[in-house]
Amino acid sequence: MTGELEFATVDVDRERRQGLPEVVYGPGKTAAQIAGIVRVLLASATGPVLVTRVEAEVAAAVRENVPHGEYHEAARVLRWRPARPGAFHLGVVTAGTSDGPVAAEAAVTARTIGLRVSEFVDVGVAGVHRLLDRAEEIAACDAVIVVAGMEGALASVVGGLLAAPVIAVPTSTGYGAAFEGVTALLAMLSSCAAGVTVVNIDAGFSAAMAAFRLSRLSRGVSS
Repeated sequence: MTGELEFATVDVDRERRQGLPEVVYGPGKTAAQIAGIVRVLLASATGPVLVTRVEAEVAAAVRENVPHGEYHEAARVLRWRPARPGAFHLGVVTAGTSDGPVAAEAAVTARTIGLRVSEFVDVGVAGVHRLLDRAEEIAACDAVIVVAGMEGALASVVGGLLAAPVIAVPTSTGYGAAFEGVTALLAMLSSCAAGVTVVNIDAGFSAAMAAFRLSRLSRGVSS
C-alpha cells in the first residue's frame, strides 16, 4: 500500500523494519491531516497507531473521523490498537508531580507498544527516603525511565542503585536557573552513574521508544 497523501508521505514500511508503525507527531497538523495519516497507518500496518502531543480538542475531532481511538489527556496521546503487555517490565520513576505529564507520555506510550509498566511517582531526591522505600520494587524492572527536572539529580541516584538500564528524561520544570530543562539535561549527561542514557528535554515518548528497542534485544529481535 502506498503512503502518499497530498500533504504527507507516510512510512508504511516502518513496522517491518522496526517492529512498530510510524508514530504521528501532532503539533502543526490539522485534525483532518492527522486523521488521514492515521487511516493509512491503520490500513497498512497491524500494530498500534499513536499520535503524540495532541491537544484534547484536536483529538476529539480526529476521533469523530477515525473511530475506536482512545485519548489520554494527561499524556496528550491518542492511540488505536494498543498491544497486549509483554514480559518486558519497564519502571517509570518520577521526581515530582510537576514532572507528571512527561512521565504520563512515557508510560502511556510504553503500554501502547506492549511493555509492562510500573509507575513510581513523587520519589525525588529532596526526600530521598521515598525513593529508598521503593528501591527493591524499582530494581525488579528490566529497564527504568527516570523523569526529573530542576537539577535532575534523581537519574544519577537511580543509576547508582540499579543494574538495569536507566533512561533519563530531563523536564522543563524548575525556577529560572533551571533554564527550561537545560540544567537537568546537562546534569544527566554529566552523571557520575556510568551508563545512564539521556533523551531530550520533556521527551517521554523518546524514552519509551528507547525502552522498546531494549525490549526487542531482550527477545533476540534485531530487525
